[in-house]
Amino acid sequence: MSQCPFGGDAARAAFPIARQCPFVPPREYREFQQQDGPVKVRMWDGRDAWLFTRYDDVRAVLADNRFSGDPSVPGFPSLSEARNAVLELEPAFIRMDPPQHGHFRRMLTKEFMVKKVTAMRPMIDTIFNRLLDELIAKGPPANLVEDLFLPLTSEVIAWLLDVPRKDHGFFQEQSRLKVLLDVGPEVPKAASERMLAYLDALITERSKDAEKRDDLLSRLIVEQVRPGHLTHRELVIMAELLLMAGHETTANQMALGVYSFLTNSDQLARLRAEPALLRNAVEEMLRFHTIVHYNAFRVAREDVEVAGQLVRRGEGVIALIAGANHDAKAFPEPDKFDITRKVDHHVAFSYGVHQCLGQPLARVELQVVFGTLFERLPELRFAVPAEEIRSKGDHFVQGLQTLPVTW
Repeated sequence: MSQCPFGGDAARAAFPIARQCPFVPPREYREFQQQDGPVKVRMWDGRDAWLFTRYDDVRAVLADNRFSGDPSVPGFPSLSEARNAVLELEPAFIRMDPPQHGHFRRMLTKEFMVKKVTAMRPMIDTIFNRLLDELIAKGPPANLVEDLFLPLTSEVIAWLLDVPRKDHGFFQEQSRLKVLLDVGPEVPKAASERMLAYLDALITERSKDAEKRDDLLSRLIVEQVRPGHLTHRELVIMAELLLMAGHETTANQMALGVYSFLTNSDQLARLRAEPALLRNAVEEMLRFHTIVHYNAFRVAREDVEVAGQLVRRGEGVIALIAGANHDAKAFPEPDKFDITRKVDHHVAFSYGVHQCLGQPLARVELQVVFGTLFERLPELRFAVPAEEIRSKGDHFVQGLQTLPVTW
């Protein structure tokens, strides 16, 4: 395991807890896992919440629909003022409980089935190799975040929705602003409003000839909006979720995956020697980084007992998937990046009814990248000392500020 070049102390009682190393969860999570049941933490607004960090407990919370994921339910825990501003906007279906959640989710299920996403692989491969050709032609050094990974994931989701290429930079920037936690609430709120206005206009125009087109938005217009299953506004909100969630997370995962391989040369050598490990390597990246580490906030709709603790109605709950994915009882030596470990039970995409709908697409994109990148750039290495590479900080989505490389 590579040594983390970062240090520092973390607060004990307040949440979120600062990471001592930005590439693994805070050491306090490990300490909490030694205790019986959850621990109670203090949020920024002075309210308390129950913090679950053990693998079995996290899954128990996320599988229990008595815990609500709807931020409008009284007692829902607050991560930051900026995050509140996002949650107060019109909700996408991921912030709804059953049965409303299922009503909207089913409209998209067929679009992200494994078989359909697998059929997209040649297109994704073509896009990635074209972008890599352009990167190589420009020559080193390069910033893989801005020069390769964001363009790739943006282009893929924009292809699905048929969003003009000239607008990719616009929605990349709005996505970046929306997931910031340490800014004023006006920043993410304004970013979301700009995206909604953009998509409102796009969908209005698309509606004129949707039946003649074959993109995802057009299919939803024809199959859901026109029969009355979905309103125009609901489609706009759904489209924002797809556009913004479909690239920011996966691009950050790609950057962190490269970081993990370049700081664990034995694992990179193993992947090169055994290409069949690719799929498992991708799952280990997902487990190890768990980049959307704050996405499982809940509130009890009624009294519920979990791990011997009675959580009363109206009490906030945080099911820490990053803690679960670094629970030594589920994953021995959890802070070690090991592409050979049995890892298919990780919860990087959450668990239960709110499990990430787009995970098949993310997996295919990651497999394309890591099945190609080191083969085409066998001399890929950091362009600066590893300790100079900085994470984005304590954002809703973990990632790197930049990933400077040469070859």
